Amino acid sequence: MRIDPLGRDGPTRGQSRGSSWRRTSPGLYVPADTDDTLPEQRIVEVHARAGTRAVITAWAALRLHRAAFFDGLARDGRTRLPVVLAANGERLETGFGARVIGDRIPPDDVTVIHGMPCAKVERALYDEMQRIGDVREMAVAAGATYAAKLTSIRRMRLYAATRRWYRDVRLVTAAVEMSCEGCRSPQEDRFRIIWEYTAGWGRPLVNRTLLDLDGGFLATPDLFDPVRGVVGEYAGADHRDIDRHARDIQREADLRNAGLEYVETVGRDLRDEARVVHRMEQAATRAGHLERRWQLAPPARPTLDEYLDDLAA
Repeated sequence: MRIDPLGRDGPTRGQSRGSSWRRTSPGLYVPADTDDTLPEQRIVEVHARAGTRAVITAWAALRLHRAAFFDGLARDGRTRLPVVLAANGERLETGFGARVIGDRIPPDDVTVIHGMPCAKVERALYDEMQRIGDVREMAVAAGATYAAKLTSIRRMRLYAATRRWYRDVRLVTAAVEMSCEGCRSPQEDRFRIIWEYTAGWGRPLVNRTLLDLDGGFLATPDLFDPVRGVVGEYAGADHRDIDRHARDIQREADLRNAGLEYVETVGRDLRDEARVVHRMEQAATRAGHLERRWQLAPPARPTLDEYLDDLAA
């Protein structure tokens, strides 16, 4: 809200200096109890000063497209990321929670969400990968967008191929090729990248259901190498629940009984890649002595591209 001398549609000048209102940017205020830890609230506050031509992009646009893993926080879970705006001709400066970029987003790459101009999914992801700059973390951002069922590897390949003049297009293309559909969280995807690129094991099967020889359900592991017979699991915070932990222990036993070895990681492990790779190699050695008593279930349908094609039809 802007200052209202009558105090009807906003605070009076005197009220704006009190403890009941919070200044979000020059001339704009919200009630002091408005929760600015919500990423959507931060986006709205930044947009309010942006002007009609400015476009929300990168993580903030993806969040408004309902990609839930884009929470506006850095990897430490505490540091707030600025909301990225393409000025598109508006006279804007970085600050007040915003990072302004000079790129101009064309009209065919813009949509309106809750009354705010936002980059479409592929452009928003492209800008988010540019913002990140590290190819592995760029691939994780792509995977988080696929997890929200907003786009796919094929669609991002096509987008990059038709924007060859865009800055960092080669780096973005490399990240798209590194990315993977099917991971259910960024941490699971980081484990997948260690598995595939640091350990050099090649692309695992991701969240593929395993059956016993009678066709009974065994598990749907995060990662699976059918040649080595090794299962990989990322144990997030939800695995600390005592009932969930008991189920995890039973599943691990069931997998070993079926002739599979098991590697589990937690968040801190992912920063020590050598430790993770060592565990994987130990598991592969143990698995080599086990009798195979499992089979793969058929791949799930529809594929991500099939789902998106049906949605667009």
